Amino acid sequence: MSQGLGISGLACSRGSRHLFSGLSASVNPGPLLRVRGDNGAGKTSLLRMLCGLLQPTEGQVLWYGKPLASQRDVFGHNLVYLGHAAALKDELSPLENLLDACALGGHAPDVLAALAALKGAGLRGHERTSARGLSQGQRRRSALARLALSSSAPLWILDEPFNALDSAANAWLTGLIEAHLHNAGIVVLTSHQDMPINTPNQQDLAL
Repeated sequence: MSQGLGISGLACSRGSRHLFSGLSASVNPGPLLRVRGDNGAGKTSLLRMLCGLLQPTEGQVLWYGKPLASQRDVFGHNLVYLGHAAALKDELSPLENLLDACALGGHAPDVLAALAALKGAGLRGHERTSARGLSQGQRRRSALARLALSSSAPLWILDEPFNALDSAANAWLTGLIEAHLHNAGIVVLTSHQDMPINTPNQQDLAL
């Protein structure tokens, strides 16, 4: 694998339970990789392995031909990972949460860019209010607004990003993902829903 994301013989076990084994795939810049599987099949575990947050039982993950363990810092700046939970700090506003998340990922935007991202996410008027008072959909959009500021990170790994989104938010997120793919980014995601993403290069990985 000379380019992009490589998955080589991955296996995952939890105690005596074997979730999956022998997973291999290669994803060069441009395509979308959709991970499919029933609940409990190990989709979230796989995404965490691809981020370097969980060690596989067998196999390895490669980034541009090199194991993740050999390039943690570089890979961290190349990655945006959003889990299935919004993971907001309730005491902070959406704006503060967004600025903190980007800074932790090494991508610190200015306040105006962050406000524009939140506006695009449909959170105008809620930018500076406590995240504790947001609805589930608003919390989800607040977390996803980070993608609008992450075009420089080539790899996006998204766990059920379309959950709790209305039609307008679905269209907004679809636009962000399509633009990232068009600009030679890589997107790996799980989704229980039919996705309206228009890409001729979608790959599926079934667990």
